[in-house]
Amino acid sequence: MSAKGSGMSNSGGLSTGRTRVGRYELGRTLGEGTFAKVKFARNIETGENVAIKILDKEKVLKHKMIGQIKREISTMKLIRHPNVIRLYEVMASKTKIYIVLEFVTGGELFDKIASKGRLKEDEARKYFQQLINAVDYCHSRGVFHRDLKPENLLLDANGILKVSDFGLSALAQQVREDGLLHTTCGTPNYVAPEVINNKGYDGAKADLWSCGVILYVLMAGYLPFEDSNLMSLYKKIFKASFTCPPWFSSSVKKLIHRILDPNPSTRITIAEVIENEWFKKGYKAPVFEEPDISLDDVDAVFDQSLHSGNLVVERREEQTVVPASPVTMNAFELISTSQGLNLGTLFEKQMGLVKRETRFTSKCSAPEIITKIEETAGPLGFGVRKNNYKMKLQGEKSGRKGQLAVATEIFEVAPSLYMVELRKSKGDTLEFHKFYKNLSTGLKDIIWKTGEDIKEEDVVNR
Repeated sequence: MSAKGSGMSNSGGLSTGRTRVGRYELGRTLGEGTFAKVKFARNIETGENVAIKILDKEKVLKHKMIGQIKREISTMKLIRHPNVIRLYEVMASKTKIYIVLEFVTGGELFDKIASKGRLKEDEARKYFQQLINAVDYCHSRGVFHRDLKPENLLLDANGILKVSDFGLSALAQQVREDGLLHTTCGTPNYVAPEVINNKGYDGAKADLWSCGVILYVLMAGYLPFEDSNLMSLYKKIFKASFTCPPWFSSSVKKLIHRILDPNPSTRITIAEVIENEWFKKGYKAPVFEEPDISLDDVDAVFDQSLHSGNLVVERREEQTVVPASPVTMNAFELISTSQGLNLGTLFEKQMGLVKRETRFTSKCSAPEIITKIEETAGPLGFGVRKNNYKMKLQGEKSGRKGQLAVATEIFEVAPSLYMVELRKSKGDTLEFHKFYKNLSTGLKDIIWKTGEDIKEEDVVNR
């Protein structure tokens, strides 16, 4: 179930002068990492909204990432399940690779935990059942995710769970002669002890451990294994040293203890989890068709001798003058910034979320906003590069994950009302939030206040 235009006419679609790739017109950037950028896009033939992951061929080759990227695409192509993000197609230009993915609007499951604190047992069970359905299916196709965590679990407009980000997944071909996987990866708090141990591991058993940690987080609102010292954290994971809070029922406690068994050979299996009494309550098996899927197009995209006839071309109407005003954000794009097609959430207070992006609104003019951001970012140790109504703020000091870099863009959402989006493009998420808090203090004169006496620092957050 992809997010569609919610019955609105195509006249509300993406404006002219945008970049077009094949059948898709590209819109705002949804996120970016070291090797890829994800953009909101629209299929101009069907009107369907999609997300397009854009990879730079040169960077991929330079960092010897072909194998990993090809694996990610192959994995996504093999998986066709209602609880897994769908990959529609793969295209290539001379310099870029485009992965067209299902676009979901409900945000991360992580947001739900962060805003509610924890979920009730029945709601947690519903998401856990969908997660197990997805993971069980992936394993049946010889695919192991290896980085399961709430941030990689998205929700669609109907609240259906979708597993995303197979960048660290391993296809069955990567299993060595001893029948085990040998790549240590994933996020420490969610990683199984045998993965950290580096002696080879069963991908299915390791994924199930991560599912157990996710179930605990859904119901507790915090992690079972947490320590600021990495070695202390590993010790806790090796011993499975955790306690369940008193509001856990005895049946879910038993199940979590069986999943978070540090010995993979005695750990419960997914088949046994599906037969568990607690798990089975209200369980609905997924209904879907299994298509015959070919990976030929994936090989073709990575073929450096690709015939030019098969390449797509990025086309853009060049602007010879600096635009007089920022890009106007239309209805389709406004929806892409909100959750569950509910525009109300765009301007609601939603505090305490550790997000990779944040935004605020201002009634000041766009040039005033730019000047104020420049004046405020400088004393905080950030250099500023401007390109029309987009800015790159680059930290001078190196943090926990290198130098922090923040991408900023100004959109016009109504006459005399602008939305400013700040997105972490490099560095640590928590450092990004600390920087944003300091920046927003300096910007208090330009951040718009609603009529409800919201304090200046209570800025809009997705």
